Amino acid sequence: MVIIGLVRHGITDWNIEKRVQGHSDIPLNDTGRKQSCALAKRLMNVKWEYIYSSDLSRAKETADIIGQSLGLTVKTDERLREMHCGEIEGTTLDERIIKWGSTWEKLELGIENDEAIIDRGMSFISDISNSLTGKKVLIVSHGALIGLTLKRLIPHVNTEDHLKNTSITVLSLKSKWECEIYNCARHLQ
Repeated sequence: MVIIGLVRHGITDWNIEKRVQGHSDIPLNDTGRKQSCALAKRLMNVKWEYIYSSDLSRAKETADIIGQSLGLTVKTDERLREMHCGEIEGTTLDERIIKWGSTWEKLELGIENDEAIIDRGMSFISDISNSLTGKKVLIVSHGALIGLTLKRLIPHVNTEDHLKNTSITVLSLKSKWECEIYNCARHLQ
């Protein structure tokens, strides 16, 4: 059995402004750092053995804060990056409508498709579950990658809630993936 804790990175200024981040390397803001510290404190109650992160700074800094508290070295993997959002990166909804019209979502704007995102997430999860059997592994990534990967891993669980910044979702693999905790951010209360 392997236990995986999927963590969405702390908040950024672009999250607050509702700007599409995608592969843009946007750092955490001070609130995001405080959220990461709160999660790190919460995670000290479990003996996590490994921590992996997207190489984008908002996820990596979240992971570094957690890893430092837990005495773990963060390893990065590009497969854990957020979806590539092409031409819409850096824009708000209003800006997209002004630039491309209200049907902008139907245009070919270089946005990575869901299957490609799921393939990246599943590839990483498969590698971890095969190589780290019996271990407890934290993975710090991004909302779209985690959300879409969860739909594939645990289709029997309602995963429609928008993932909160620094929320944790805990899965365990027995005969199939089971969800022990979903999108929990009680450490922020």
